[in-house]
Amino acid sequence: MKKIALTCFAVLLAFCLFAQGNDPIIGKWQNPSGEGKIEIYKKGSKYFGKLYWIKDANKKDEKNPDENLRSRKIQGLEILTNFTKNGDTYEGGQIYDPKLGKTYSCKMTIKGKDKLDIRGYMGVSLLGRTETWKRID
Repeated sequence: MKKIALTCFAVLLAFCLFAQGNDPIIGKWQNPSGEGKIEIYKKGSKYFGKLYWIKDANKKDEKNPDENLRSRKIQGLEILTNFTKNGDTYEGGQIYDPKLGKTYSCKMTIKGKDKLDIRGYMGVSLLGRTETWKRID
């Protein structure tokens, strides 16, 4: 009985790792300026991204509209929140720009195996800008 349970656990773990590995957005990405590195991951059925490295690790969230959050460090912030997958596009989420202290609607689109277009916008997608992030190891 113990062997069966252990085998089932191993198969389930392998399946989860395989399924996660097949999701092309999961992983580490670098913004075009090279000032930040973002790790995208899945929580439940949604996708999120954390700014796990920035050039100035001590930089604070000084532009945040909430005064109580201005003393927190930018490194470690979850800047991508609540995305759902729709083919090669991840939509319905938001991106926080710590340089401006603003949160925008956002969609992300996979472009090949190592490029990710990030489009932040207000209202409609036409009123925004796109930057391309590069996958890193």
